[in-house]
Parts: sequence; C-alpha cells; structure tokens
Amino acid sequence: DDAVRLVWDAIALHTTIGVAQYKEPEVALIYSGVGYDVMGENYEGISEEVREQVVAAFPRGDFKNKILHAFLEGFRHKPETTFGNIKADVCELLLPGYKRTSFCDCVLHSPWKE
Repeated sequence: DDAVRLVWDAIALHTTIGVAQYKEPEVALIYSGVGYDVMGENYEGISEEVREQVVAAFPRGDFKNKILHAFLEGFRHKPETTFGNIKADVCELLLPGYKRTSFCDCVLHSPWKE
C-alpha cells in the first residue's frame, strides 16, 4: 500500500508546483527531474560535459517544440482536469477557445449566498 501511494503521489504531483518538495524524496526527485528535463530548472547544476553525454545517449529529438503538443494529446479530451496545475497553460496556448477555470470564479459563483 505504501509503495502504491508513493508511486501515485510521484505521478500526480510531478506537474503541481509547490507540493512535491515536501513529500518523500522519491516524489521530490521525480518533480525535480521533470522540472530539469522540461523547463531547464537548475540547468547549470549539471555540467555541460554531463549534459552532452546524456543527450548523446538520449537525444531530445526537438523536445522543446514537441512536448507541449504531446502533453495536450494526453488531456485534450478532458481539459477540465487541468484546473490547478501547469497543464492549464498548455490548454490555453494550444486549444482554440479554451478558457481556463478560475479559482476566483469558483468562489464568486458558488451556490453560497454569502
């Protein structure tokens, strides 16, 4: 049960800013690795020599220009699930007519009278 929860947390939190670093080291590591690979966070933390070796072994294949479209294909059919994480940014950029859910709208349009 603990291993399943750990894997679930790592997957669920790898695109949610501000949470993973407070979880188990494995969850934080996945988040940091994704941040490094996708957005170049802490890019200079790994030497140019090591980066070149990694890219030689695992070419990025125009990653920077393809990744957002690949992300979108994973949730194009359910964009409402992107509320509260960075995937909403992808929908806003690439899905014509998409309007991100606003937390403020959720509060202001709740069924509560006050």
